[in-house]
Amino acid sequence: MLLALLLIGFLSCRKTVQNIQEDLVIQAMTSGQWAVTRFTLNGTDITPEFAGYRFKYFSNRTVDALVNGNVQATGNWDGNAANMTTWANFPSATHPLVLINGTWNIDRSSWTYVEATQTGSDTKTMRLEKQ
Repeated sequence: MLLALLLIGFLSCRKTVQNIQEDLVIQAMTSGQWAVTRFTLNGTDITPEFAGYRFKYFSNRTVDALVNGNVQATGNWDGNAANMTTWANFPSATHPLVLINGTWNIDRSSWTYVEATQTGSDTKTMRLEKQ
């Protein structure tokens, strides 16, 4: 009986820690707007292609891609603090926005920046900074 209670308590604490981590991800992403300050595609720097873009993330897991303050596209996003991953999907995106679609491994992050890598048919690195 005691072992069962300890196990339930451990699982509850673990779930609470996961919920806190997820809440922190949401808080970090949804405060302010974000800009791509570095983007490489297969080792080639294509950061200038994202000039003028800003991203506004919302707690309902949608994200707006803004250009000069106007919504260019709306997509979905999510993050997994435990796995250190995030993903985005802009369903009708064109270049360069389509390059953001997919799952990203978070390499480094703070309250004001995220550095992530995506591998597959292409290798991409991206740095987002809060503006």
